[in-house]
Amino acid sequence: MSAEIWQITLFSLAVALASTLLILPIGIAVAWVLARKNWAGKTFVETIVMLPLVMPPVATGLVLLKIFGRRSPVGAWLYDRGVEVVFNPKGVLIAMAVMSFPLLVRSARSAFVEVDPRLEQIASTLGAAGPRIFFAVTLPLAWRGVVAGCLLAYSRALGEFGATIMVAGNIPGRTQTLSLAIYSFVQLGQDHEALTLLGVTIVLAFIAVALSERLARSKIKT
Repeated sequence: MSAEIWQITLFSLAVALASTLLILPIGIAVAWVLARKNWAGKTFVETIVMLPLVMPPVATGLVLLKIFGRRSPVGAWLYDRGVEVVFNPKGVLIAMAVMSFPLLVRSARSAFVEVDPRLEQIASTLGAAGPRIFFAVTLPLAWRGVVAGCLLAYSRALGEFGATIMVAGNIPGRTQTLSLAIYSFVQLGQDHEALTLLGVTIVLAFIAVALSERLARSKIKT
């Protein structure tokens, strides 16, 4: 592979990993709350969390553009402090994080639902507090689902296109990811480079999904 393709691949891998790590604590917290708590408006929160799964990615990107653009209150506040999101690698990070977040929450929530609440109650009667119960009982029992969700989120981040191009653009050497580069190479008639990146994308996605499915099957057996 050429130096350009290596750069695009490594950039995509790094930002996808960063986005997955960014949403991991938030996703686990949201998944646990949705699995264990009931409150007025829960359905509304669930719908908001899952919206990026059903909305067109370009529409989600437009929402992010309106939130983080310089003319918005949030974007202006960040820009005044030297943080620029639009047409910046930070925009790639945010777009990937938002688009992959529902997959992490969905998988982790299912894993938390399958943990028997009686085990948590037993730990509580033995004197364990809330955080200790979660880290000593709930999370160890649900870890396969959480990791499977991370893998799905990571693969989704690698394949993100619509939201990324809206927020970060398609700037070679700066915000160009695997999917954006494939689009550019096809537009320019550089089929060899496009097919090379296609092969890289398929291999990476295959590995992530296969590991996720294996974890899901092992969870069912146990």
